[in-house]
Amino acid sequence: MTATKTAPNTARADPQPAAAVRRITILGATGSVGASTIDLIKREPKRFRVEAISARRNAAALAKTARDVGAQFAVVADPAAYKELKDALAGSGITAAAGENALIEAAQRPADWVMAAISGSVGLKPTMAAIERGATVALANKECLVCAGALFMRRAASAGATVLPVDSEHNAIFQALGAGAREDVRRVILTASGGPFRTWPIAAIKAATPEQALRHPNWSMGPKITVDSASLMNKGLELIEAHHLFALKPDEIDVLVHPQSVVHGLVEFRDGSVVAQLGSPDMRIPIAHCLAWPRRIDGPAPRLDLAQIRELTFEAPDLARFPALALARRALEAGGGAPTVLNAADEVAVGEFIAGRIGFPGITALVEATLDKAAGQGLLGEPAGIDAAIAVDHIARSIALALLPEIALKSS
Repeated sequence: MTATKTAPNTARADPQPAAAVRRITILGATGSVGASTIDLIKREPKRFRVEAISARRNAAALAKTARDVGAQFAVVADPAAYKELKDALAGSGITAAAGENALIEAAQRPADWVMAAISGSVGLKPTMAAIERGATVALANKECLVCAGALFMRRAASAGATVLPVDSEHNAIFQALGAGAREDVRRVILTASGGPFRTWPIAAIKAATPEQALRHPNWSMGPKITVDSASLMNKGLELIEAHHLFALKPDEIDVLVHPQSVVHGLVEFRDGSVVAQLGSPDMRIPIAHCLAWPRRIDGPAPRLDLAQIRELTFEAPDLARFPALALARRALEAGGGAPTVLNAADEVAVGEFIAGRIGFPGITALVEATLDKAAGQGLLGEPAGIDAAIAVDHIARSIALALLPEIALKSS
């Protein structure tokens, strides 16, 4: 790996002076990542000041959070929830707003640090707005990198923005990369818990129910990412993210199944040294690292006790039982719009599985069929901009929905 491959807009782990008070915005404040961020902020009230927060439609929770942290601006993405938000904030002095333009305004307000935790393609434009004004962006939105990664990282570099990876595996890689020169890195390794079906035979996996897929052994997450963890699609999406975040070639990124979820990522250097980041499976650890970067703050996560854990085990992913991982790597290697189609089709497929309309094998089957159909329609070129990426996303969803009856019949 050469120095020219270094992603210049991804934060480096070099010590730098930090401002005494950091003004922050949280896009997606009521989700699990947003709630963990709020928890950390409340523990350090003299260190952080909240400028703006947003939520999809939970006006009551957003209003309460806005009051608790003293936010200046609160936004619901769903305009139908605006009146409820405005009424709940009456007399507080906090400005209420709604809709896509308001989300973009929240991202453009004068915050030093922005948590981008809006899930789905709706988070693309607000996150890009924060990037384009040169902010430090803690990135927890997969779509920015999966759907428009090359564009996103180019814009970040051009604007002088700093991108901090929030996802536990990418944050681990970021921390471990600080142990050596970038040109000395041979490969990075993302770890996967293996999900609830890690030890299941293939016949049992094929018959798995949504309730079983949603019982993750280590992490508490939203339903979509929990199902993705069960299929290992989440690890495939993380391969794509790592490719863009750290300017890595596909063959420089590996996956290792590690059921204890203690080692979150590893970096192998040219001399044979392997540097790993370890921690309890608690998202407040990577969030705290990003929140205070380049310094550190006290964190409330359980302390790691290796003597109590005693055993750390590792195994190669089984692509026969978990074909989604191989499918995601195929999309990564194809590049262009393939990851965008992959992600959109996966969102449709997971939603249909949770609703009980397709079986578990139907998730990967629907994604693969959508990729093949999109390729035949010439949709896999590199999106020229955010609007183009969103258009590919929408077309891919339409293709997936059209293919759904056939896939449902085969996977039932």
